[in-house]
Amino acid sequence: MPFSCPLCHASLNRRENAFVCPQRHQFDIAKEGYVNLLPVQHKRSRDPGDSAEMMQARRAFLDAGHYQPLRDAISALLHARLPEQADAVLDIGCGEGYYTRAFAAIAEQHGARTFGLDVSKAAIRAAAKRYSQVMFCVASSHRLPFEDNSIDALVRIYAPCKADELVRVVKPGGVVITAAPGPRHLMELKGLIYDDVQLHAENTGEIAGFTVIGQQSLAYEMTLTGQQAVALLQMTPFAWRAKADVWETLAATEHFRCQTDFSIHCLQRDN
Repeated sequence: MPFSCPLCHASLNRRENAFVCPQRHQFDIAKEGYVNLLPVQHKRSRDPGDSAEMMQARRAFLDAGHYQPLRDAISALLHARLPEQADAVLDIGCGEGYYTRAFAAIAEQHGARTFGLDVSKAAIRAAAKRYSQVMFCVASSHRLPFEDNSIDALVRIYAPCKADELVRVVKPGGVVITAAPGPRHLMELKGLIYDDVQLHAENTGEIAGFTVIGQQSLAYEMTLTGQQAVALLQMTPFAWRAKADVWETLAATEHFRCQTDFSIHCLQRDN
């Protein structure tokens, strides 16, 4: 198990229902099967990350298959790039595990273990309940609780992370797969909120310490019910800008058409 202690950075070893380091820092495994590796001093708020309500809305939206083309595209990249003999795949910012379960099926074919990380305890609890084949942890993507050079492939869908942390945990020659909004992502939704809708900036995918070895764009139109459109808005970083009438308009809409636009990059860690 490649976990490292978030307090002293020594290796964590499993002992019955807990992970313990040589300094005797102990992190109990919850009944759902996940471990909380986010010390209170590393929290920016009392209960960071998505709330249970936000998580449930995202799960309903994703389970309906609206982002399945994105999951399929990333899964194909992971399948192509994961070494035949691998140890660990990590999904950071994994939320309730919709993408992670697909990655786990691929990792299992290579003999690798899959890990999911998110700062939201509600999301991780829900993920662990549904996908027991994945080892989930509550942790910050800015302080990855994993040993140096321990991860063969890391997936980052929207999640922020420091470049030096990626370099530290990914093995030399290992890969990072990222997904970010393309220029026209959710333009129709943004048009309900902003008077002047700005395109997302082009994403080069570059990360210090890595070489971009593949890039692709993925775009398609979704047709959503009002409830699904509301759930999508809840998932976005601009939800807090939406006024009450926007939420009401979306909820009352029978069919809402919205463009997706994803920018996907595959990078390899320099040796």
